[in-house]
Amino acid sequence: MNNPSRFGTLRRKATLIGGVSACGIIVTYALAGGGGSLPVPTTLNDFALPGTQTGGLDPNHPMVGADSCASCHGFYDEMHDPYSTWSTSMMGQSMRDPVFLAAMTIANQDADFSGSLCIRCHAPSAFLEGRHVPSDGSALNDIDKMGVSCNFCHRMVDPVYEPGVSPMVDEQIIMDLGSDAPTVAQTHSAAFIVDPEDRRRGPYDMGPDFFYHQWEQSPFHQESQMCASCHDVSNPIYSAQPDGTYTLNDLDAAHPTGNVYDTFPEQRTYSEWLMSDFAQGPIAIGDRYETQLNEVSSCQDCHMPELESPACLFEDDRPDYSNHSFVGANNWVLNAIRNLNPNDFVTGLQPQLVANQIARTEEFMRDASDMELSVVSDNLNVRIINQTGHKLPTGYPEGRRMWLNVKFFDASDTLIAEHGAYDEATAELTQNDTKVYEMKIGLDAHASALTGIPEGESFHLVLANKVFKDNRIPPRGFTNANFEMIQAAPVGYSYSDGQYWDDTQFTIPAGAVRAEAKLRYQLTSKEYIEFLRDENTTNTLGQEIYDEWVINGKSPVMDMDEGVLELVLPCPADLTGDGVLNFFDVSAFLNAYNTMDPAADFTNDGVFNFFDVSAFLNAYNAGCP
Repeated sequence: MNNPSRFGTLRRKATLIGGVSACGIIVTYALAGGGGSLPVPTTLNDFALPGTQTGGLDPNHPMVGADSCASCHGFYDEMHDPYSTWSTSMMGQSMRDPVFLAAMTIANQDADFSGSLCIRCHAPSAFLEGRHVPSDGSALNDIDKMGVSCNFCHRMVDPVYEPGVSPMVDEQIIMDLGSDAPTVAQTHSAAFIVDPEDRRRGPYDMGPDFFYHQWEQSPFHQESQMCASCHDVSNPIYSAQPDGTYTLNDLDAAHPTGNVYDTFPEQRTYSEWLMSDFAQGPIAIGDRYETQLNEVSSCQDCHMPELESPACLFEDDRPDYSNHSFVGANNWVLNAIRNLNPNDFVTGLQPQLVANQIARTEEFMRDASDMELSVVSDNLNVRIINQTGHKLPTGYPEGRRMWLNVKFFDASDTLIAEHGAYDEATAELTQNDTKVYEMKIGLDAHASALTGIPEGESFHLVLANKVFKDNRIPPRGFTNANFEMIQAAPVGYSYSDGQYWDDTQFTIPAGAVRAEAKLRYQLTSKEYIEFLRDENTTNTLGQEIYDEWVINGKSPVMDMDEGVLELVLPCPADLTGDGVLNFFDVSAFLNAYNTMDPAADFTNDGVFNFFDVSAFLNAYNAGCP
């Protein structure tokens, strides 16, 4: 971690957290016993991270609900205003997301108190004010269920104080945290700093006459580092070993360093960006992501695209207002949330707002990649180009996948071959004849012995300690060394340094005259949703989300790219090149033969003889396709 160009901001000494474990014997005993048992007897200490801790807010300045912001920031422009767009984002619905809730239930079954770590990112107000225990979310209030809310984000503090840049009050806030003040390398998995008082931050200077609420100007809110808090997700119960494996820590103690790259990597979206060319400067992206910018760099540039709009009822258009839709890749869960919370007035999920968000999501996913089709050595080559600042796809690994669907047609427009077929009725994907881009994690022998879960790929996220597959396409600026350093190297696949595309070749079947290709994406696979249903022994959440998955089209597939290539097969006997075989082609062949023109060397042996004449006549009689 000494690359000055990428880690120049990692300038503080890492702070050790926690102390000597009192439960190391538990680990030793479980390994010796073989087979293990569940749940793993973890405690809140095992999931402790630096940053503002529970009870760290001023009692006179509790977290406030997003509905209190709506009176000034909502309901006047359903495509732009901060409240209406936020409320239909997965940020606004992070603690109502039924897929997440079902997954958290299984996490709690697998490791005690693990749900508290999940809640820390999905409902930060609950963590800050002590409602993350019980770790099943049963103590959450209506404000907590608003997820990653306005008040939370706009009270976040840059972990690195910069004199003359950061708000002056931030220096004291960081100093007051003492040993809990995180380094940049420790701001992951919701290790955030929050202003104890309700001073709301944003990138704009509101001027001396602004009186609606306390405010501080904060450049941090336009920096990707802000997103690192919850988009570099790690499991702190495991520690990285020199041989590249991950072993369980002594229990009832915080991770010995808290450093993101010493823990098991569940998601590395921010780090992937950090190692991309986007982090080094703006990249031209053309007409993408609904932004008025021609070049983008930060997470916000794409996921909060700039446009001309007001931010509240009491101001004119801002030329560089950042849209708060936080568009990602989720195209069906909003409808499930509406179905499961029909009487919850605070969801903000009006039908038109949901439709708008789904439309934005589908367009956003189409902008994320490009497809190029070509013929290489009698094969169809499908190239997918990553146009994002991170891996494609990125984020939560469970159940999400991207794949190639390729069809070949003959001259009568009959389908003669298909790769990557997906059955809409059964939600089953034929995977053995195509490329599926995905990350697969699971348990190695060490974790299997501790838990009793079989070694290999698994959806038991909180127990996983090994990456079994990762062939997702890297971003511009990819190097193997840098991605190895951030625990995001390809697994079971390879990319060359600088490669931000991937090629897949398919054999062109005899008689094919046209190829159609699609890059398809699905958020929630059948295998994953059935896992959530079948492994839940605690409550009905697994069955509920399975039922919603069925009702909502079994996680509808999005087509990110589509292409058609006409396969103009050569007609060897058409020496005149007019697409018709007749006397003129015969004459052309005889002339070429008599002059020993290579065009008449049909056997490609450098000799002109009877075999060339025979080969020409066979091709002539076969006709052109």
